[in-house]
Amino acid sequence: MKNKGKVISLMNDLGKQKIPFLFIIDYDMLNPLVFRLNEINYIKLLYDINGITNDNKSIIIEKEIVFNKKPISIHEYSSKFQCLKRHIAKGNTYLCNLTCKTPININLTLKEIFHASNAKYKLLFEDKVLVFSPETFISINNKHISSNPMKGTIDAAIENAEQQLIDNIKEIAEHYTIVDLIRNDLSMVAKNVRVEKFRYVEKICTNTKDILQVSSLITGELDDDYPSKIGSILFRLLPAGSICGAPKKRTLEIIKEIEGYDRGFYTGIVGIFDGENLDCGVMIRYIERTKNGLVYKSGGGITSFSDVVMEYQEMIDKIYVPIIRNN
Repeated sequence: MKNKGKVISLMNDLGKQKIPFLFIIDYDMLNPLVFRLNEINYIKLLYDINGITNDNKSIIIEKEIVFNKKPISIHEYSSKFQCLKRHIAKGNTYLCNLTCKTPININLTLKEIFHASNAKYKLLFEDKVLVFSPETFISINNKHISSNPMKGTIDAAIENAEQQLIDNIKEIAEHYTIVDLIRNDLSMVAKNVRVEKFRYVEKICTNTKDILQVSSLITGELDDDYPSKIGSILFRLLPAGSICGAPKKRTLEIIKEIEGYDRGFYTGIVGIFDGENLDCGVMIRYIERTKNGLVYKSGGGITSFSDVVMEYQEMIDKIYVPIIRNN
């Protein structure tokens, strides 16, 4: 199903009837997919949305994980970075998420990674797209809508890592911008929008090291008939502010100009409406099978305070699988 208007109408209708469904919406919103939960073919699609899953299998990886990354050179990254910095200097954008695709090799199948990984939002679609995301896009519970934008990352092994992350001027500016953007976005669909929790730190365990990430919690209130508007609400908010930037419209144009590849489902959203409530995550931490092998897509937010070497390293650090090391 590829027509956005038809998908919105279908989601609204399913919501109105309180019929549970899963949705996968790509970054450009050109190929959105909707599946009634009772009709999903588990051979083609495995999901775990914050504990709601069609597959309870989990495995422990006993062997040593061999994971090789082949990122673009810092010279190539710097060319994109400097182009973006010129846009920032001109005032065209003041926060832009710059992402890259990185060929990888790993001695695990995508299904093994799905079953062994630990993440809030997991998806394996047609053995081609694998997501293990820690970031909530929006959740709706009893008419209350909330969003948890994630901005700010550091290696947990660095001395005083959490304090360095909290005190970093670039990370502070980036986080303030995203929180303001998400607050404005939620205000388009909800009432009494407010920041409930600002810049809290969470630890993510990976196959190589632990990293710290910073999020905030923004909430609002929806009308009683919100289920009949689920599709309209989601598409009004997309794409997720945390993976594009601000101002959103111009920044989306800059991303298309600079990145040089189609994101596809990467940085779109995946989620479930269970008949009453909704939960969905941003499709970051993402592996895609291509005709040339596996590709990992990752990146980060760039501001006027950004340093090219640090941003390049962050892009690489985000290439991981969230599998606790078997020591």
